[in-house]
Amino acid sequence: MKKNLIAFAAATLCAAGAYAQSSVQLTGIVDLYAGSKQYAGTQKTTRVDSGGLTTSWWGLKGTEDLGGGLKASFQLTSFFQADSGVQGRFTGDTFFSRDANVSLSGGFGSVLLGRWMAPNFLPSVVGNPIGDSFTFSPLILHKDVPVFGASGPIIPTMTPSDTGWSNQVVYSTPDIGGFKANLQYQFGEQAGNTGKNNVGANFFYFGGPLTLTGFYENADVGNPGGALLANNHKYWMLLGAYDLGMIKPYLSYGEKKIDDTTNTKGKTYQIGASAPLGQGKVLVEWVKTEWSFNTERKTFALGYDYNLSKRTDVYAMYLNDKYTGLNNGNSLGVGVRHRF
Repeated sequence: MKKNLIAFAAATLCAAGAYAQSSVQLTGIVDLYAGSKQYAGTQKTTRVDSGGLTTSWWGLKGTEDLGGGLKASFQLTSFFQADSGVQGRFTGDTFFSRDANVSLSGGFGSVLLGRWMAPNFLPSVVGNPIGDSFTFSPLILHKDVPVFGASGPIIPTMTPSDTGWSNQVVYSTPDIGGFKANLQYQFGEQAGNTGKNNVGANFFYFGGPLTLTGFYENADVGNPGGALLANNHKYWMLLGAYDLGMIKPYLSYGEKKIDDTTNTKGKTYQIGASAPLGQGKVLVEWVKTEWSFNTERKTFALGYDYNLSKRTDVYAMYLNDKYTGLNNGNSLGVGVRHRF
């Protein structure tokens, strides 16, 4: 009996120690703005809308220290539309479309399984002054946000397969002198089409005032649903920024090729800057995308983001959008973003 009590006490202490070395965090962002929205070729609408500077999301993240420098982590995060309470970015979006993964990390770097960012996403966020705004960042709009008219899409995008990939294996290198890279492979999971998959990589270098980043993707699979794309897409981009103190300029260039009957190609150029002013920053960005079918899109954005605290900021943004053969669009918004 005494031995059983000692064993039970030891097991209880071990369990308590294990729990003490693990943590689970509820986290997310709520971002709402009021204003008007109009991209090229569309009608203007006044609205209160979600995701002015960041797509609203919430979720759970956890880490357990396994000892010996090894850690296990998970992420389960979901997008939502804060203006209406609707789950997901759009109709049909999967519940945990932002993240659904588990990983092991240590001195070797990390290995992740599940749904996570696509190679194109984080470099484009780091490499433009307005960040991950799917409403007011010209670079994100040109990459990721198709514009629809009454009869379907009227403005194409560069990104072939969403900003997140499902069913993927990711190897991330350790930080080596400010350099880090991710190697990513998404299984197509299509019976009879074993050669259909997504392969990509990205890199980041942070050295004092200099930021360099870039990505490459070879995609056959759409996301988040996993349906096969009609044609293979190849897409790459290089981006950089340099903090001069009073101003931080941004530059990027990227190309896309679709293996369709006309070998469709696209080229994207970006120039932008951020400049500190008071407790915030002035943000300016211009992007041009040229398509091989003799059309082009030009988008300009200007705004100010003011920090009320480390977790809460307010912003005012303006965007002008032009596309060959379509009426110009102008968007304007004033919003609040809160992190938790």
